[in-house]
Amino acid sequence: MTQPSATEAREHPAQAATPAPGDNPNHTKKQSWWARAAYAFPLYPMMIVVVLVSQLPFLLTIWYSLTDWNLATSRSGPQFVGLENYTTIFTEPEFLQAAGNTVVMTVGGVLASFVMGLLLALLVNREFRGRGVVRTLLIIPFLVLPAATALLWKNTMLGTTYGIVNWVLGLVGIAPVDWLGQYPMLSVIIVLTWQWSPFFMLILLAGLQSEDPSTIEAAKVDGAGAVARFRELTWRHLRPYSELSIVLGTIYILQTFDVVYLAAPGSATTNIPYYLYQRAFRGLEIGQASAMAVVVLIVTLIIASVGLRVASNLLKTTEGRAS
Repeated sequence: MTQPSATEAREHPAQAATPAPGDNPNHTKKQSWWARAAYAFPLYPMMIVVVLVSQLPFLLTIWYSLTDWNLATSRSGPQFVGLENYTTIFTEPEFLQAAGNTVVMTVGGVLASFVMGLLLALLVNREFRGRGVVRTLLIIPFLVLPAATALLWKNTMLGTTYGIVNWVLGLVGIAPVDWLGQYPMLSVIIVLTWQWSPFFMLILLAGLQSEDPSTIEAAKVDGAGAVARFRELTWRHLRPYSELSIVLGTIYILQTFDVVYLAAPGSATTNIPYYLYQRAFRGLEIGQASAMAVVVLIVTLIIASVGLRVASNLLKTTEGRAS
């Protein structure tokens, strides 16, 4: 079928404006919509499960955070009180202390784990005999269950009578130390550092192995020392990997519960997750505990959004270097 000429189009504008059957844009859009729907159909059951498992409990938590509900005293069920639970927890000394402990624990654990992870990554990035075995052994702490890690350090490492740390200190004449009793926050940070250093090491090691070796060789030829090469080349190359590891590590360490609950429960180490557990399962204050959970979730989402942006920038940087 031939297209109408310009003269015919001017004489018969309605006929010229009529599209061919195969050129109907609405028909094409309808076909593409059905094609996309059919392509994504296998994902719908899983999306429904995710919504039911994650979003529905989240909405219920928000609703409970707006109510006054104590399982021990409230016989008529949840009573709507608006934002009263949020104003209560932010003026409660115990919650503020738990928030401060959470900040100290998270910052200390992240910084110590990052430094230790960086040192380990620089170590295993070198060529030496048995490097694969050393890498495997260094990853093991990250694979141990958090509850087992807490009990291991509480009884075997930091135990006052039979702990390995006090046994080593006794060899040089230092009296045994009650680590969990006298230095509870320091003990928790040490346990978190042992647990999360392999995680930081893996991310930073990936960054070290992606560094261009020709740049390092050129710096050696120019006479740059090891410290100068690390400061001017390696550290700048590791910046996006460092940001990613710090953001992800902050998200994970912020949710620490096992170590506090099993190894060092007490006011000096009570963080928000442990305090939430106390209010929900011991005090049976469902409304206030739900408000705390919403606050923690909002903080975690903010950190996660920063982490996604950092990961996106890291991906763009990696693609740019590859091209």
